[in-house]
Amino acid sequence: MKVQLFVPCFVDQLFPETAFNMIKLLEKANCKVSYNPAQTCCGQPAFNAGFWDDAREVCTKFLKDFSSTDIIVAPSASCAGFVRNYFTKLFDNSSLHHEAIAISKNIYELSDFLVNRLGYTDFGASMEAKATYHDSCAALRECKTKNEPRLLLSHVKGLELKEMDDVETCCGFGGTFAVKFNSISVAMGEQKVDHALATGAEYIISTDLSCLMHLQGYINNKGYNLKTMHLADVLVKEW
Repeated sequence: MKVQLFVPCFVDQLFPETAFNMIKLLEKANCKVSYNPAQTCCGQPAFNAGFWDDAREVCTKFLKDFSSTDIIVAPSASCAGFVRNYFTKLFDNSSLHHEAIAISKNIYELSDFLVNRLGYTDFGASMEAKATYHDSCAALRECKTKNEPRLLLSHVKGLELKEMDDVETCCGFGGTFAVKFNSISVAMGEQKVDHALATGAEYIISTDLSCLMHLQGYINNKGYNLKTMHLADVLVKEW
């Protein structure tokens, strides 16, 4: 299957290894991966901040950078969910409306694509560790992803996955929310980390590096012996 790779801007700038690991997974699942180096942001930051005209300009570029007829896969439920759910609102009654509808139907978060589209769940990974899984708000509510990451992790040899309390509660990042409401954001991150620590986990795993970046910052500040990992990084362990 031909797949277009969408690498969100913060992944490109801060966590490029995750993008390369996603390519490894897709190729192992017999996909032909293409990457357009001209791609930039999906437009979500401007949209969430209320600057819809600016967001529309960025999103128009996104529509030009990707084919609306081919599958697009991203290592971020947040970005995939934004394209899937809000592009049609931005381009309603415009000349790009039908293209926005088409592209919104063809974009997937990585675990959703691997499990539900390809039926691929075992990548032969191994990781001797205890971990807990964090459900990002976007994965749950915008991509309807819940069991897919857990199914993939269940096939990682040696990995013990333990559920934390209030697993579906927001970690406190929320993009610009973390900047505008810093004290609330930190308190929510603290609660999430405390729940993770209570499981005895060594790692917090998620589909969204934005959440993990927020949590790792709090963890580092407190000096806890806890690390965060993106799902893609786990699924290529010990190949």
